[in-house]
Amino acid sequence: MQYAKLGRTGLTVSRICLGCMSYGSKKWRDWVLTVDESREHFAAALEAGINFFDTANVYSLGVSEEITGRWLGEMAKREDIVLATKVHGQMATGPNRSGLSRKHILESCDASLRRLKMDYIDLYQIHRFDFTTPLEETLEALDSLVRAGKVRYLGASSMAAWQFHKALNLQAQNGWHRFVAMQNHYNLVYREEEREMNPLCIDQGVGLIPWSPLARGFLAGNRNAQKSGDTARAKSDDFAKSMYFSEADFEVLSEVEKLAKARGVTPSQIACAWILYAPGVTAPIIGATKIKHLKEAIDAVDIKLSAEEIAALEKPYRPHPILGHQQPDGRRMRAH
Repeated sequence: MQYAKLGRTGLTVSRICLGCMSYGSKKWRDWVLTVDESREHFAAALEAGINFFDTANVYSLGVSEEITGRWLGEMAKREDIVLATKVHGQMATGPNRSGLSRKHILESCDASLRRLKMDYIDLYQIHRFDFTTPLEETLEALDSLVRAGKVRYLGASSMAAWQFHKALNLQAQNGWHRFVAMQNHYNLVYREEEREMNPLCIDQGVGLIPWSPLARGFLAGNRNAQKSGDTARAKSDDFAKSMYFSEADFEVLSEVEKLAKARGVTPSQIACAWILYAPGVTAPIIGATKIKHLKEAIDAVDIKLSAEEIAALEKPYRPHPILGHQQPDGRRMRAH
């Protein structure tokens, strides 16, 4: 395994982050792995040298955090791992059970710590932007968690670049702990983040830890033009069906498959290798429901792509509408 600093911090993380949305309750998503089914994934990740794990309170409504905390608590020393989780999503009925108010943030952090059975969270992230709460309230609440010792670093996820820039400026102006990581939607078939968000993060020393680097399996080549596939997730993943599958997307996939065949590796490994080479990227978040897919991603860290190969992969790309978060005017966009 290779390692890198997370943005402009001293925190060292593996170049692959294990995404733990895949582990939880089948009542939430029928394709997720249960506690017993997920054990070997954590064992394989730790054995390979992965020390970076990402989950969220909303994944399986807390069960993902419980599973993540259980296996990491059993298999690893707390000081050796970097645990990330997120806050924002609706956790229960009630007007204060979602969003980024001070009340919800503080209560959610304590609840996550209880589920994880940990004393602190290494990277606490706002899962999405909250249009209904003053940004100052959110940022001050996050800062108080760091000062209380419950959180070590702060991160954010998909939003408009101007919103993130505003947050960074407010943190600097008020002496609040700043965001050190951006978990954004970024892969070979969705590169809109290269226009503003990625350059902003590179300029500000914020590490990129992209979600869906394989486009929900599309770049693994396990989807077809009829928007279906062989895996349980492929058959039921309406989110992926609504985002990818344009003609240009399949042209990108064709280049991925062509290079994979020439290099004797899988398409998913090529897609993973590409994002590892992307400027500003510290560690893509890899989710897996099959152990072989996790091992493929781990092996992809050692694949080196030439400038010519990267250019060929990128050439077919065509612009997309914003996908993965809400537009600043409040129009609802698709979220993971």
